[in-house]
Amino acid sequence: MAGRRRWSTEEILDAAVELLRTSDAESFSVRKLAAALGTDSSSLYRHFRSKTELLRAVADRIILTAMDGYRPEGDWKQRITTLALRVREAFGRHPQLAAVWGRYASGGTGSRMVMEEMLQALHSSGLPDEEIPARYHRIAVLVAALITSEAGVRTLTPEEYEQGMELFRVTVLGADPERFPAVAQFARDVRPLGVDRRAAFEEILAVQLAHIEAAIHSS
Repeated sequence: MAGRRRWSTEEILDAAVELLRTSDAESFSVRKLAAALGTDSSSLYRHFRSKTELLRAVADRIILTAMDGYRPEGDWKQRITTLALRVREAFGRHPQLAAVWGRYASGGTGSRMVMEEMLQALHSSGLPDEEIPARYHRIAVLVAALITSEAGVRTLTPEEYEQGMELFRVTVLGADPERFPAVAQFARDVRPLGVDRRAAFEEILAVQLAHIEAAIHSS
């Protein structure tokens, strides 16, 4: 009787990515992944000790795609901005996996590459060495929060998105001016959260980088 096929780590990660495109970290399980591969869970545990370790590896795989072909160009702000946008775009193609990344911090090669580049960019900015770790942490938290938030919008079905837009129109444009005077005043100019996310991402990140630049000049 022929034995079961031995799946490589890369093949397992490929299958996990496909499975997570139609599910989420909560409903994902090693058992479901094993079933999709036509094997048993024990064979996968030879590669990954737990579901969490597997999910971290999947998230890191997306980050590696973001770093593919990256070359540092421009000043330190341009380097960080380009890097952040690359990670955003990579998870934009796999929005279901952004939540995995936000929840299961990865310490894989991809994450180390991003960390290395950000730290090098900050080091080249003129920041004192003792301030770099804290500044890096703030940028990392900000970028992760923005990307995972945006992914929540991207995973909506067209029907769910339209329902949200209709709710926004009713809630904002139909606001009672006596009870919600500010909402009524700015209703026609306030945009839904799902609109123009890239511009908002870049502007929010730029504010953080400008704050760092101001601290450098004042020191």
